[in-house]
Amino acid sequence: MERVYYSINETSARTAHQMMSFSDYKEGSKTAEYKGYVDRAYELADQIAEARPDQADRVYSMAARYSKRMAEYTNRDIHIGCMCPSVMISGAGNFPVRKKEKQNQAWDKNHQFFNETQGIISKMEGILHGKELIKSSDEDAIEKLEEKLENLKDMQERMKAANKAVRLKDTEKGNEQLRIMGYSEKQIKELREPDFCGRVGYPDYALQNNNANIHRIEGRIKELQATKERGTLETENQFFKIVENTEAMRLQLFFDGKPEPEVREILKSNGFRWAPSQSAWQRQLTDNARYSLKLVIKKLEEMQEAGQ
Repeated sequence: MERVYYSINETSARTAHQMMSFSDYKEGSKTAEYKGYVDRAYELADQIAEARPDQADRVYSMAARYSKRMAEYTNRDIHIGCMCPSVMISGAGNFPVRKKEKQNQAWDKNHQFFNETQGIISKMEGILHGKELIKSSDEDAIEKLEEKLENLKDMQERMKAANKAVRLKDTEKGNEQLRIMGYSEKQIKELREPDFCGRVGYPDYALQNNNANIHRIEGRIKELQATKERGTLETENQFFKIVENTEAMRLQLFFDGKPEPEVREILKSNGFRWAPSQSAWQRQLTDNARYSLKLVIKKLEEMQEAGQ
């Protein structure tokens, strides 16, 4: 999988170093430090993909998200370092104490962001060692959705922050904020390029579509959680046994024998598929599946009445 890296502001990194140290700044060292963190995430993703191929797409997405957040952390750390020099560099006379306090507060807040970002690594390690907290049909469907939801929310905030920066009257200040967020010079130029409607930044429809996806995923998580809380249910009718299997997250239909061709066609047209490993006709356990089940029963009742 190709690794995703974001731009680190080396020019500001040199300035920040000079404001804190008498030693020479090693060109590219901040970028190298950032890539070291990111490479660790991708190496972990490679291990997981080899051990658990079904998790590959998910963990590479997590690694890309980790890369973006670490770029934000690194660029913000550099920016904070430029806020106020060390007393050793500036000297004690007329030292800006209040500015130094603000700098330290900003560093504390950014360090908290760093610790939160390392939580992504912890989650990936949990996947590698099979320590996921939530299991369902795909072993971790709810957790996958929660991860996707977190990514969507991050993207929403990122787009809003980028638009705010792009629309600042002070263009250079806005560009600096975008660099702190990890945008490259090429990406900043693209954000500032008006589209066919004259819009700059991310268009409203992009935020609206992303927000709609957030609400959709939130609804799906609530539905899955409610289903799991109910537990597995079994009922029977004259045609088959019904099992709402909350472990496998499948709505399963068990027949005494092989259904007739016309019955199989009804099942297939309503989304049910034969699962040899379960000896059942099944589909994902959702409200739509329950509605389709009602249609199947209705069709079979009509067939029965027509045959009498």
